[in-house]
Amino acid sequence: MNERGTSALWHGFADMGAVERDGAFVIARGAGAYVYDEAGARYLDATAGLWFANIGHGRAEMADAVAGQLRTIAHYSNFGDLAEAPTRELAERLAAIAPVPGSKIFFTSGGSDAIDTAAKLARRYWHEVGRPEKTIVVGRERAYHGMHVAGTALAGLPLNRAGYGELMPDARIIAWDDAKALLALIEEVGADRIAAFFCEPIIGAGGVYLPPQGYLGEVRRICREHDILFVVDEVVTGFGRIGGSWFASTRFDLRPDIMTTAKGLTSGYQPMGAVFAAPQVAEPFFGGGVWWRHGYTYGGHAAAAVAGLVNLDIIERENLLAEAARLETTLHEKLAPLAAHPRVAEVRSGLGAVAAVQLAEPSEAPSFVKQLRAQGVSSRAAGQGAMQVSPAFVMTDAQVDELVAGFARALG
Repeated sequence: MNERGTSALWHGFADMGAVERDGAFVIARGAGAYVYDEAGARYLDATAGLWFANIGHGRAEMADAVAGQLRTIAHYSNFGDLAEAPTRELAERLAAIAPVPGSKIFFTSGGSDAIDTAAKLARRYWHEVGRPEKTIVVGRERAYHGMHVAGTALAGLPLNRAGYGELMPDARIIAWDDAKALLALIEEVGADRIAAFFCEPIIGAGGVYLPPQGYLGEVRRICREHDILFVVDEVVTGFGRIGGSWFASTRFDLRPDIMTTAKGLTSGYQPMGAVFAAPQVAEPFFGGGVWWRHGYTYGGHAAAAVAGLVNLDIIERENLLAEAARLETTLHEKLAPLAAHPRVAEVRSGLGAVAAVQLAEPSEAPSFVKQLRAQGVSSRAAGQGAMQVSPAFVMTDAQVDELVAGFARALG
């Protein structure tokens, strides 16, 4: 803190004038489904950090394993022919649970990196197979794909693009809930110019919007029939968040050409993302003589890879995929009555361990976040006034009752 009592920290996604005026909400520690502030007050973590703490907070097993790797070697590099044993092991573990058998795994530092990687990979793939004119990448309204240039351009959130000028001329945005919108774009610009269609199975940060019945299968079919790469963004839904399966792509048999992941890959214990490339997409780069000049200093970080391995172990050992499926049902049943409150427009839930309590007046969201904290619940706004619910898979049904009671008290 400086002499004025304010901090040098510039927060992401924040009105810094308001933060300077009101102060920061500083989280000091976490344990299971709870977090604690500096004064020791306890809050039920409704959001699992930022969608990521799938196994819950405060796992000593995780801390010990990562510390052990740091004592050996924290990281070196995975460029060229370099590799580290934990990174190779994690790639094999991920390939074994991939929605498409035989997938190759490209590691990144997080979800935004994964999206930029997928956008570049899609374009470069078409170049390598002799169709360099296929450069257009397509996203959807309300969708969120991280904050790098490609992800910001692909996302259907105008406020996130405001003030930057044109970020990516070959990006297009279509309606989020109508497969015919993709067909209309194909008719307008031609399938021979479209490289890839990016799709979140559940729109996450854009407000938690569930896909219409049959939508995912239909857009997947359209992409296949028109020779367009189908990129499934599972940064939020991956590693169990979809409920009952490792990935939404598995649950809905989407067979993505490219799949992006992060968040639940390490449950937030280390920063890491991973791009899954189906065999037909990876093949041009594995035949010899082709350099893909792309990568990240910390991609495949050895300590992060250890965190990923331990995370997978915990999810499997404690059957947390099934626990996420339990939460899918419990959240849907317990949150539904809140929709009757006059301050609530609707509750969106019923698919995966996610939900949103949509405020009738979106401008109330910042104050409602603080009202929730006063009731011992930590949440945040996603999209326009949608209060995010995406708890750790270790949250019990009794804790869901506690969460819902906190929402009810905050609503008044």
